[in-house]
Amino acid sequence: MRQDIPRIEAIDAIDYRVEPRSWRFTIDEAEAIDRHWDKLSAGNPHLFNGRVFLMHRMAIELQDDRRVLRGDGFEVEYKAFLAWRDFGFPDPETANCFAMAALLSADGAFMLGRMGGHTANPGRIYFPAGTPDLDDVKEDLIDLEGSVLRELAEETGIAPNEVAVEPGWTVVFEGPRVACMKIVRSSLSAAEIQARFEAFIAAEASPELDALLAVFSERDFDKERMPDFTLRYLRHALAGR
Repeated sequence: MRQDIPRIEAIDAIDYRVEPRSWRFTIDEAEAIDRHWDKLSAGNPHLFNGRVFLMHRMAIELQDDRRVLRGDGFEVEYKAFLAWRDFGFPDPETANCFAMAALLSADGAFMLGRMGGHTANPGRIYFPAGTPDLDDVKEDLIDLEGSVLRELAEETGIAPNEVAVEPGWTVVFEGPRVACMKIVRSSLSAAEIQARFEAFIAAEASPELDALLAVFSERDFDKERMPDFTLRYLRHALAGR
């Protein structure tokens, strides 16, 4: 069961396994989910009803002196995920566990993306990320580190071989959200990363991000558009320097 008291945990590894499961929410709220999707997609035809994974049976366990976050992931339609989110996250046994690329520039800035107007979170600012989907599955595992590198490349144009991936995770638990932050270091300065990003999105027909913003200190926070879990992580990371 998820815990609704926000906290940050240092985790050595994540063991997130696919488990086929029917979700009571999609059965009980089928008509409401469809109505909500019709309304959302009418206002934003760019939305795509793919398949994503949500987590249940989540726990942190100690294994050979390593802290491991374990959970089972079940597959749902994106429209059901959005309805669950927008209806206030019913079902306390379920969590949205996702990985984020905490991109760190050579001159010490965290680089966060601003979501484009055609996305499900227009204007929101957070690290490159995505709710895990079928592309993140390797056999029966949901590969969150692979998700980090895939989302980073898809959203910013920065390839996996252009960053150094740090071991371990910093996980922000905030009610139904479990944000798994993985630091990826670039050899480029913040200004150089932004220039690379601008060139990348100029060639994209419909880029997911419309800006990449540098956060050197709390003065750079946008408290209106950065989610609480993002602000919580940034304060934690900056304080640890």
